[in-house]
Amino acid sequence: MQRCEESTRKKRTGRAERDGLEALAREQWLPQFTCEPSSRPTVFCLRTLHASGLQALRHGAGERAGLSGVLRYRQQQLLAGGRSGSQRVLKSHGSSVSENCGLYFPEIKRDPGKYLHRCPKSVRKWLQQLKSAGKILLLITSSHSDYCRLLCEYTLGDDFADLFDIVITNALKPGFFSHSPSQRPFYTLKDDEEQEALPSLDKPGWYSRGNAAHLYELLKKMTGKPQPKVVYFGDSMHSDIFPASHYSHWETVLILEELRGEEGEKPEEAEPLEKRGKYEGPKAKPLNTLSKKWGSFFIDSVSEQKNTEDSLVYTWSSNKISAYSTIAIPSIEAIAELPLDYKFTRFSSNSSKTAGYYPLVHYTDGLIK
Repeated sequence: MQRCEESTRKKRTGRAERDGLEALAREQWLPQFTCEPSSRPTVFCLRTLHASGLQALRHGAGERAGLSGVLRYRQQQLLAGGRSGSQRVLKSHGSSVSENCGLYFPEIKRDPGKYLHRCPKSVRKWLQQLKSAGKILLLITSSHSDYCRLLCEYTLGDDFADLFDIVITNALKPGFFSHSPSQRPFYTLKDDEEQEALPSLDKPGWYSRGNAAHLYELLKKMTGKPQPKVVYFGDSMHSDIFPASHYSHWETVLILEELRGEEGEKPEEAEPLEKRGKYEGPKAKPLNTLSKKWGSFFIDSVSEQKNTEDSLVYTWSSNKISAYSTIAIPSIEAIAELPLDYKFTRFSSNSSKTAGYYPLVHYTDGLIK
């Protein structure tokens, strides 16, 4: 009898955990430029702290500690009650920062400089220039409000909120783009905690969760345009670039670290823009230095055919980048000192799948260079 009860209890716990994980998966992990003067974007959106080059974990141990702390916290919440447990994770995940859950949050609060890089001055200046030019700036992150504030105050400064017209935290992408307003309303915040759900988004400010449809209606009101153009910067194909392009039809800029290459030139070693002619384009450079261990992230070559573009075999990643990105850059710092009216070549404006990479690329010995 005792063994039977124990077996039943284990089955119930297993079902609760499985149901909770499935609900969490559905909620968070759905499978899923050259601009003429008249069409220049009026809205610039940074998807997250990573995308704007603001966050960079310096120690693998800290990253592992963070992941293990978050996973343990979520597992405890999921085991507390199946589907409802998963909803509690989504709703109260941010409180793990203020409650010092796990190992990661207490450690990063104690010594943020050990794990984070401060934002380059050129990026902050770029944001200020965009705002002075009349552009609407958005920050959309799936991090909870208090964690976003912690990182941004360190990386951008205590006045970081003044750089953005709208800040959206706990956005739970990619669902932010794919879910309807009734499924994902915006919430007001007080002391970084969610308060009431909003039937619509009526004014700029700091909000939690939400959906792209209501956000776009607000942008129409703020710009006075029936179809304002949005440029969305993100570093995740799954959570940022694909859903923003596919569901919202926004222009997308992929932040792609692989463009730097394994032994490529570091941004701080690059020739400053002022030393080049003001309208002189960047020199063509290797798309990616081949990794001795992994090979190219972007392409492979057919051994029978050499020294021609036809000999290249594009990877799955490369195909998706050109399909859903307007352009791809190694970091925001790479474009921060360019004139605001600089014209980028889009992926779709050229038959070559490398057209939208910035800096420029060329071909050598059957490989993209």
